[in-house]
Amino acid sequence: MSHTEAASGFHSERSPGRSFAIGLARAFGGAILFSLPILMTMEMWELGFYMSGPRLVLLLCTTIPLLVGLSHYMGFEDTFDFKDDAIDAFVALAVGFAASATALAMFSVIQLGMSAHEVIGKVAIQAIPGSIGAMFAQSELGGPGKDKKNRHAGYGGEILFMAAGALFLSFNVAPTEEVILIAHKMTAWHSVVLVLASLLIMHAFVYAVEFHGQVLLRPHTPLWSVFFRFTMTGYAVVILISAYILWSFGRTEGMAAGEMISLIIVLGFPGAVGAAAARLIL
Repeated sequence: MSHTEAASGFHSERSPGRSFAIGLARAFGGAILFSLPILMTMEMWELGFYMSGPRLVLLLCTTIPLLVGLSHYMGFEDTFDFKDDAIDAFVALAVGFAASATALAMFSVIQLGMSAHEVIGKVAIQAIPGSIGAMFAQSELGGPGKDKKNRHAGYGGEILFMAAGALFLSFNVAPTEEVILIAHKMTAWHSVVLVLASLLIMHAFVYAVEFHGQVLLRPHTPLWSVFFRFTMTGYAVVILISAYILWSFGRTEGMAAGEMISLIIVLGFPGAVGAAAARLIL
């Protein structure tokens, strides 16, 4: 028997419980791996303490449908209906909480004697990117059959992947003071150039520069159609997510409309990179 056949036989004999345990461990590893920069960012620790409770709860609630969708296409175990995907989503969220609490406790960011409000806030805000990382683990760290579910994602799946990538990468940048500083320094022309650069990156990464995972177009597909259906739509999703994250974090409080638009465009740049990367790797 060849090594491949032996490996195939080994995985086929694996019990459902063992498969779930392996998937859970992989999800925990993915949560730590993908959210480590955020776990070690001081602004995120402070944000968990000062962020409005209702906005944090709303952000957690809006993350759940995203996790359900990701589970449908690429969760860390096979799912067969909406109920399975919903359970997977809550498991990923629980893994995000567990990974965040473990890491923050090791870093002494949360300690005995802190108020419940502070501990819960710091862990909960970190659990959001951690839960997305738990889902990403199957696509990036997964074992056999990892492409089984996301092979036929379709248009809706592509938009979902872009939203997940934008949310995940924007989370790394949104709490920092540098975002506000960049937006303050930029002129209107800088904003226009940054929008164009974001669109170029989203389109070129996926269709032009031959990265691994590049999306192949069907023969005779008009480029303008692809640009408007995917790149423009994806960028609109990126901008909406950027605006929502900034509002959730209280970064737009007291800003004039022009300053707010500039700030959203600045955060939209890493969001666009995350959206493009997600389409390539998920």
